[in-house]
Amino acid sequence: MKKTKVALIFGGKSAEHEVSVWSAKNVFEAIDKTKFEAVLIGISKQGSWFKFESTEFPDFKSLTDKNIPARSQPVALLCQNNQPLFYELETGIKTSVDIAFPVMHGTYGEDGCIQGLFRMYNLPFVGCGVFASAAGMDKEFMKKLFLQNNIPTPKFMVINNKNSFTFQQLSEKLGAPFFIKPANMGSSVGVHKIKNDNDFKTLLADAFKYDHKVLAEEFVDAREIECSVLGLCQEAKASLPGEVLPTHEFYSYEAKYLDEKGAGIQIPAKLSDQQTKEFQSLAVKTFQTIGCDGLTRVDFFMRKSDQKIFVNEVNTIPGFTKISMYPKMWEATGVNYGQLITQLLEIGLKKAQLDNSLVTDFNL
Repeated sequence: MKKTKVALIFGGKSAEHEVSVWSAKNVFEAIDKTKFEAVLIGISKQGSWFKFESTEFPDFKSLTDKNIPARSQPVALLCQNNQPLFYELETGIKTSVDIAFPVMHGTYGEDGCIQGLFRMYNLPFVGCGVFASAAGMDKEFMKKLFLQNNIPTPKFMVINNKNSFTFQQLSEKLGAPFFIKPANMGSSVGVHKIKNDNDFKTLLADAFKYDHKVLAEEFVDAREIECSVLGLCQEAKASLPGEVLPTHEFYSYEAKYLDEKGAGIQIPAKLSDQQTKEFQSLAVKTFQTIGCDGLTRVDFFMRKSDQKIFVNEVNTIPGFTKISMYPKMWEATGVNYGQLITQLLEIGLKKAQLDNSLVTDFNL
């Protein structure tokens, strides 16, 4: 049986580069090699594309133009006779692929940029399209979509170079403490809990390192519940919810990735049957509101005082290691890691067939 060639694309110019490499290594090791042939494409922190030997995953934590492993080739993505392929710049060898699996968290990988490139080159891909990726990445517009569709979300205000606020102004609107976070970033990079004016002045500058606008968001004393969603937009289904139990003050980058005891995980979350159904229903509604396809993790707050549920955000390319919440919640629901990868690839191919059935020219 002919194997489907999968371009497993990872790395990139993102503060979440290292997380991407780790996720991609796990996907490579778990992909069903009787059905799929992985073509490893790494993007350096400088934006250079390289194709690697596909017998084993390269041994590095991050990829730069100065630490390229042996047996790699610089490549460019091309489309020839409507067939996407990777062209080795030094050897001239062309490698055709059937679908891309971008395991690229954050900027340029999760925000619609690479999805637009795939569409231009007629390359089917796993995950959300251009609009859903961009909307899911930009927390300002994501939350505006939530509000327009009656999806409850914490109160927020947007800070930029034309729209600045003092700590006093923000605390009057949002209460104190409150959070600040870069509008376009994930993995809790640049996120800070602001308790006083000194915190605000010091930590706002850090958040602005990662984006030109920053969200200030009310603090909700809540349980942190997450739910994985899978499928084409109108056929989506939700996993059993899981709960994050941070041991840090909040679920920071350090708690997620650097401190082995940074958080406990409860999957499935300890919820009533009615609460579980409510989270699943709202997860699917959120997925469809953004226009997602393939995969998305929806993150919730459930306020402790009255059990009210808020949607915090969506992650259209969530962490995808074997121990990440997205696959672990599906595992608890009955879909193991390898099966999940296969289903995502099948969904991506089906979405491409639907897109390619549309007429793209018009003659009177």
